[in-house]
Amino acid sequence: MLKSKNQVETNKYELEIEVSPEVFEEAVQKAYLKQKSKITIPGFRPGKAPRKMIETQYGEGVFYEEAVNSIYGETIEEAVHEAELTLVAPPEVEVTDVGKDIGVKFKAVCITKPVVKIGDCKGIKVTKTVNPVTDEMIDHEIGHMRERNSRSVNVDDRAAQNGDDVVIDFEGFRDGAPFEGGKAEKYTLKLGSNQFIPGFEEQIVGHSVGDEFDINVSFPEDYHAKELAGAPVVFKIKLHEIRLTEIPELDDDFVKDTTDFETVDQLKEDVKKHLEEHAEEHAEQEVEGAIFDSVIEKLEGEIPEVMYENKVNEMIEDLAHRLSHQGLDLNTYLQFTGMTEESLRETYRAQAEKQVKLRLALEQYVADNGVAATDDEIEEEYKKIGEQYNMPADDVKKYIRKEDLGLDVAVSKAVDEIKAAAVIENA
Repeated sequence: MLKSKNQVETNKYELEIEVSPEVFEEAVQKAYLKQKSKITIPGFRPGKAPRKMIETQYGEGVFYEEAVNSIYGETIEEAVHEAELTLVAPPEVEVTDVGKDIGVKFKAVCITKPVVKIGDCKGIKVTKTVNPVTDEMIDHEIGHMRERNSRSVNVDDRAAQNGDDVVIDFEGFRDGAPFEGGKAEKYTLKLGSNQFIPGFEEQIVGHSVGDEFDINVSFPEDYHAKELAGAPVVFKIKLHEIRLTEIPELDDDFVKDTTDFETVDQLKEDVKKHLEEHAEEHAEQEVEGAIFDSVIEKLEGEIPEVMYENKVNEMIEDLAHRLSHQGLDLNTYLQFTGMTEESLRETYRAQAEKQVKLRLALEQYVADNGVAATDDEIEEEYKKIGEQYNMPADDVKKYIRKEDLGLDVAVSKAVDEIKAAAVIENA
């Protein structure tokens, strides 16, 4: 199968792969048997025309595409395995020659997992800073509690103001024609939230319940829908309701009604305790981040660009999945935020690079230090995943290879080792 393996660049190989005429002939025969019922030849009933007759009528290569497709996946997979390559993206494959007497010849360009080195990760020095809890922070947290216990009242004796919630109908028009995604009824919008494109919310301020009016705005130049980017549009608005949020006073009665405490002082003391715990947790996270940054700095190696792109793709897919649980899709999210897919990808880029580098560094640490997962640890991890997704552990094994899960467990153990060996100084 594998004819030759040539390294053309760092982390890039070119494979020449051949399928023998005998194997190709079997694939062509199977293609004929699969397709013959769909081919009509004068003088033969459907499905009864001999292969030779069909090839004479339509050309010798009539079944080649089907035959090549049938052997493609397994052939490339076996060749990559024979070449002992670990790929980080599907190979780019082209058929360089095909025929009855020569079989099939492929050329596959493969991007491989990089060979990296990592320095000594034992004894990394970091500083731990626990920020003190201030009275302002306590008041801010209690302010959120008051907001959560606020009530919304309808206002009909004044015009809309920033901070109000308004219920509106809107429909957008460009050059007098409505455009897709520009219409909604009984939509609740908080004025001043900057949820819509610039200028939209500001033009609702000053209007009263029952008003019908136009809003004139222009979409941003970098708007994701190119047909609307930079375009001036008109939104026709009907204002149904104005709602004011009333926030309760902070006193002992409020505390008794909304918490398990009796006084404001008791509440503040409890809030302070929780904020101090959060500050400690945040400091621990900062320490972990600093350790990881140091690990990444010790990594040496040329990393293929496609690994970063793949990680960005994963992050966007994860975002889309989370949005779906909120009843949104990615396009709607981009529309509301005024982002483009390109700007979203750029937002994730730095984080993706760090994640890719850290994973490579930790895997190399695992290899260098002989860190391994035991069978019991792997089984326990299968069990945890099964519980998370409400499925038997044996079913999880159908989707996650033991080798892959074992590496994940080993990487987690490596993290614990590196953190345990770190030298942490308190600020």
